[in-house]
Amino acid sequence: MFSVLADINWLAVVIAAVASIVLAGLWFAVVIAKPYAVALGREGAPAPAQTAVTAAGPLVCLTVTVLTSAVLVEALDVTGLGDAVVFGLLVGVGYLGAMTFQIAINPNFPRPLYYGVLNAPFFVVTSVLSSVVLVAMR
Repeated sequence: MFSVLADINWLAVVIAAVASIVLAGLWFAVVIAKPYAVALGREGAPAPAQTAVTAAGPLVCLTVTVLTSAVLVEALDVTGLGDAVVFGLLVGVGYLGAMTFQIAINPNFPRPLYYGVLNAPFFVVTSVLSSVVLVAMR
């Protein structure tokens, strides 16, 4: 069932990953930059220094998420765009959105629900976007 790596459209994976990374840049640097700092309790504080991990880590994680979705799209034989949207919503809400809240609900996040509300939509949208790209280019 999961021996589908040869069937994956790798160009679709690259396009979906790049689209997700561009959306991440817009989402976190423009759309929610100030509220994000509030959610982390860092309003008015300078941004932390960027490291190799903080710069490359999110890009790698987004790419792994897209690749995982590509494997599941192939293994589950998702072919229609409507099914791609449903698949993207299922993964986005059921896994990525839920994990966003689960990660935030700990003592290190001063406003965990606010953090989740700011971040979960990004993961749901990128999941749907990736799924649609992966299926459309299948």
